[in-house]
Amino acid sequence: MIRFVVGPGRVLVPDLAARLPGRGIWLSARGDVLDTARAKGAFARAARGQVTVPPDLALSLQGALARRIGEFLGLARRAGQAVCGFQKVREWLAGGNAGLLVQACDGSVAERARCAGVSPTVPVVAPLSAAALGAVFGRDHVVHVAIRPGRLADVMKIEAERLSGLMGVKKSAGRQEEGMDGSDGGVHEAHSPADQ
Repeated sequence: MIRFVVGPGRVLVPDLAARLPGRGIWLSARGDVLDTARAKGAFARAARGQVTVPPDLALSLQGALARRIGEFLGLARRAGQAVCGFQKVREWLAGGNAGLLVQACDGSVAERARCAGVSPTVPVVAPLSAAALGAVFGRDHVVHVAIRPGRLADVMKIEAERLSGLMGVKKSAGRQEEGMDGSDGGVHEAHSPADQ
């Protein structure tokens, strides 16, 4: 789910961290749901008034989520909670030290499979390119990153799932993400603690 709020000038603003004040409008993190909500005026209905929806909303959301994932990866690296490179990642996976495997979305299938099968219980996400992963670690490109189990791994997994949903990437387990109301992804209005 992604939270939106109505900002100054009645412009719809994504609230990826779900911390901005005001009434929240929640939407499933799927590109088709975002398009349908825009086309059918669901944001205006949930906000109880006219709302300006930026024309590049889907692209800006994808960019913002990719930046968040990069920031979390950088934080994990600085905290000693992440390693990159085939050999180090494989050691962490084999030793049970990995809670999440992050792979480059543009890495070859054969290269990605080299690590993915080492520990089948560790979730695998592929949200960023090899160049973007490399930038976090000060390298030209990186295909494999292991994150220690814990809060950072959990948050990165959620953010990667939101990004893949917006990009229309199917989940490997085939599970369809549902909206809060049990539908296949509608808009849901909620109040922030500041409203109560």
